Amino acid sequence: MTDLTIGQESTGAAVHSASDLYRAVWRWHFYAGLLVLPFMITLAITGALYLFRDEIDALVHADLKQVEIRAGAATATPSTMVAAALAAHPGTAVKFTDPASPSASAEITVSTETEGKLAVYVDPYSGKVLGSLPDRGTLMWTIRYLHSLKYFGSFTRALIEIAGGWSILLVGTGIYLWWPRQQTGGVLSVRGTPRRRVFWRDTHAVTGIFVGFFIVFLAITGMPWSGVWGAKVNEWANGNNFGYPAGVRVAVPMSDEHLDHVVKTSWSLEQAQVPQSPAHDHGEAPISLDQAVATFNRLGLSRGYAVNIPSAPTGVYTGSVYPDDLSQQRVVHLDQYSGRPLIDIGFADYGPLGKWLEWGINVHMGQEFGLVNQLVLLAACIAIVALAMSAGVMWWKRRPAGSLGVPPMPADKRVFRGLVAILIAGGIAFPLVGVSLVIMLALDWSYSRFSKNQQAA
Repeated sequence: MTDLTIGQESTGAAVHSASDLYRAVWRWHFYAGLLVLPFMITLAITGALYLFRDEIDALVHADLKQVEIRAGAATATPSTMVAAALAAHPGTAVKFTDPASPSASAEITVSTETEGKLAVYVDPYSGKVLGSLPDRGTLMWTIRYLHSLKYFGSFTRALIEIAGGWSILLVGTGIYLWWPRQQTGGVLSVRGTPRRRVFWRDTHAVTGIFVGFFIVFLAITGMPWSGVWGAKVNEWANGNNFGYPAGVRVAVPMSDEHLDHVVKTSWSLEQAQVPQSPAHDHGEAPISLDQAVATFNRLGLSRGYAVNIPSAPTGVYTGSVYPDDLSQQRVVHLDQYSGRPLIDIGFADYGPLGKWLEWGINVHMGQEFGLVNQLVLLAACIAIVALAMSAGVMWWKRRPAGSLGVPPMPADKRVFRGLVAILIAGGIAFPLVGVSLVIMLALDWSYSRFSKNQQAA
């Protein structure tokens, strides 16, 4: 979405409108695109790949993740599979992941002295070790970290929050610029050929109006992972109950460890504290991994759940699963001595805000509606890349030689009162976005003064 005058060859008065409001919106649409489009291209490409994470990982790592189905054959016990993993890679077993399907391998996370944490894959039928990778070393974990910019430090989570807020501004200003003003072309149709600017203007505008909803939805549902807004909303939603939704029974001893540091978990439970096994007589032996797994099976956890193995006398067995079906999300902490559930929480226990955000996250990740969800978001990601590329080509064709091509400043500066209102609203809803708007307003003012002085000289 962009200025209707860019590349426009019609002589309609509305198309050539030079109103101050139009110029102000066009100018800030340009700034929003300048800031957001590089992020949007990266997020769209990595996001499109991650939509099919299970399918791609199963193909790329088939020798590790896939096994031959042996109908009717008995499977090895969890302790047998852990023993095989430790024999191949000596260390300490910290997590056992149940095979999600009859054709999937089991995954045992082993902490070693020389190789760090490893994910060791075991055939559940034969108990044979298939191989290993660094923990979270699959192709899709790499894509996930690229998508979240995790490789570039924790401060990048703040950049994603800023990019999300500016994406919403980009769509809002784009809709205003796209809005039909008596013209017949470039609203829902593309005119001209790729050699002409009008083709790229129309491609950008038409693609943008169709994909704008998805940009806003993905920006909002991606906000829970942001460093400031996401953390504060999480704290606000679950801050007074050891990180658990209000109403969940947590009348047990708590450790200082957070669930997100122990196992991959849902957004709602990232700040949830892990309970401790109550004090027991020194002579009481902990239950075995096999007994813990049997308990989780009896409690009805969905296949593919992970079991964190306690490493200290006060530790707990934590079973957690986050399948595509939100209603099956569940986390259960067991007393490592008695096997008694200490905390048992599922999606139904989340508060209204948590449920809404988890639903949005599930759709964002392409899980809620199966293949349809994946294909629709794949099309949206392709359209977002096309939107960004058309913006770049359009700008290159329009910009004056030797100039950045910033749209002209409105003659009547009073139109910026609307920007101040946006700044205030953005600052209240998303603090980092509000700060970035202040900075951009100051830079825009400085750039305008500099340009005016250059012209005067």
